[in-house]
This record gives sequence, C-alpha cells and structure tokens, in this order.
Amino acid sequence: MTLLSFLGAAIVLTLAPGPDNLFVLAQGIGKGKKAGAYTTFGLCTGLLVHITAATLGVSAVLYHSPLLFTLIKYAGAAYLLYLAYQSFTDRGAGLDLDANDSLEPKALYQRGIIMNLLNPKVALFFLAFFPQFVHGETVPVPLQMLVFGLLFLAQSLVIFLLISFFAGSVGRFLRRKPAISRKINLVQGALFALIGLNIAFSENT
Repeated sequence: MTLLSFLGAAIVLTLAPGPDNLFVLAQGIGKGKKAGAYTTFGLCTGLLVHITAATLGVSAVLYHSPLLFTLIKYAGAAYLLYLAYQSFTDRGAGLDLDANDSLEPKALYQRGIIMNLLNPKVALFFLAFFPQFVHGETVPVPLQMLVFGLLFLAQSLVIFLLISFFAGSVGRFLRRKPAISRKINLVQGALFALIGLNIAFSENT
C-alpha cells in the first residue's frame, strides 16, 4: 500500500509543470522526439545521482549549506539562460523537417545530466518527499530510500519519454507551418529562460 501511495504521489508531482519536464518539452519541440528522449536519459542519470546522494545522506549537506545551494542554483540558472541565448540567436535551425535531432545524442545526454545536477531543488525535494513514506524499523531506512528512489526514477523515465514523443509530434506539426516554424527557436528559448529564472529565484526551503 505504501509503494502504491508513493507511486501515485510521484506521478502527480512528475506531471506537474517543473524544470525537468519543461526541459524535455523544450528539447522535443525544438529538436524532435529523439532529442527529447536523449535528454530524458540524461535527466534520469542526474536523478540517479540525486537518489544515491539522498540514500547516503549526502543531500543533507546541501540542505544545511545556504552558500552551496546558492552557488549550484546560480550555476544552473546561468546554464539555462545560456541555452536560451543559443536558441534565440540560432536563426537557421527548426526550419527543415529533416533537421530533427541536429545535436549529437551525447551532447543531448550531457545537457540533460547538467540540467538536472545543477538544480539543487531536486536534492531538497527528495529530502522532503521520501521520508514521508519511510516507516518502521524492520527495513533499514537507506534501503527504503533506495527503493523509493528507483521507483521514482522508473516512473519519471516513462513520463519524460511520453512528453518527449508528444513534444516531438508538436514540433514536427509546427515545422509544417512556415510562419510558425521560424518561431520554434523562440519558443524553445523562452522555455529555457523560464526554467533558468525559476531555478534562480528558488529558495532553500
């Protein structure tokens, strides 16, 4: 029952608009569903790092260090704003139906990892969310945290992939409209900027 309750809550939270799913949405619309999928794998790799840190208690260091939290969040915001700048100034991409996934899979994968790791709110989220479902002394707390973490990772992977496929279809449809296709980079850049500002103004709470 606890696992089902956790899974239900995790799905609702993952579907709610947030930096990760908006990032996948932006990549899918701008570069195609495969680009969204590669980005998803990167994001989930980052989640795996956060899950390991939460299980080992490393995330608590971030919670108790306002300076470290601030440094990481501003680094993440700067990275997203840089990606937004690239999208705004790239006037050639997004016009060709065959130009999907123009970035190398490795670059997209790395982009997803960096995006996730430079969002300190993910680590704090795990610290606040997981303990609500940890009960009893029969099973070690770290083991329970790990199980919940892997379950969260699995459902995130599925949802992010679904978002990437949906975004890819939307992006491909928009490319068939010449007047709209020229604005795809603006849409992608706006999403990147929105995510970056969201991270920049987040608080260690």
